[in-house]
Amino acid sequence: LQTDYEHMIAIGMRLKTRLRRVVLVVGLVSALVFVVVYVAGVVGLIDRMFIYFPDKTVSTSPESLGLVYEEVFFETDDGYRLHGWYVPGELDVTFLWFHGNAGNIAGRLANLKLVHEELQVNVFIFDYRGYGRSQGGPSENGLYQDAEAALTYLRTRKNGTQARIIYFGRSLGASVAVELATRHRPYGLILESAFPSIPYLAGHNYPLVPKWLVRVFARARYDSLSKISGVDAPMLMVHGDRDDIVPIEAGRTLFSAAKEPKSFYGIPGAGHNDIPSAGGPDYFNSLRSFVDGLGE
Repeated sequence: LQTDYEHMIAIGMRLKTRLRRVVLVVGLVSALVFVVVYVAGVVGLIDRMFIYFPDKTVSTSPESLGLVYEEVFFETDDGYRLHGWYVPGELDVTFLWFHGNAGNIAGRLANLKLVHEELQVNVFIFDYRGYGRSQGGPSENGLYQDAEAALTYLRTRKNGTQARIIYFGRSLGASVAVELATRHRPYGLILESAFPSIPYLAGHNYPLVPKWLVRVFARARYDSLSKISGVDAPMLMVHGDRDDIVPIEAGRTLFSAAKEPKSFYGIPGAGHNDIPSAGGPDYFNSLRSFVDGLGE
């Protein structure tokens, strides 16, 4: 009996030793995974995997839709060469267009043509660093620098210092437009499908993911909610009531933090990427009324 008892003790000790080793290995692996993911967050890899989806191929041009345009290349302060299109209009008003997080400017051509035809404004649309023919790779601070460079380019054009420039931002581009507007007052600000911040959006779309994980591993913030009260310009916010990527409640949250004068236009039946088609004539009428009202 004593031999059996000693044998059982020996087995128990071996199991305990193995369990300790398993716990140690699991702990080391978990720590390694945490470090790797944290480093990836620090260098921006997490952002590039989950926020930015650029397409480097610009497969068409405004000419394909019968639009007269200028091919534009300009440089940022940190030395990246960016690409854009300037489409002249009839009015002495220019839309500085900040697109969303995916694709490139070619994917906005149909929308651009409609805005140009309906409003008769000049339009300058460009690709952020890493998108289309623009050099570099995207980051939050990088996109803010790109916006500065785009505005500087417009101001260097003929009569550019007196230009009436409206910032027109969609989705992620709305965040870029808000940041620029806090430093350079626009003639007007139009935000479509805008969101308060990346952490806010992550919390809404991924409620089971702890907030601290987003804060630790996501480098980008795009915290428009804390910035928009610093914008001193008339604002129109447009949002689809069936947007399943940036819900309309997110847009209203951001809108509530903005100063007057401001207006909110909810589009029944519109999702995240079909505002012009779902909104139809009423959508363009709202844009036209906003632009016309700026001159009063």
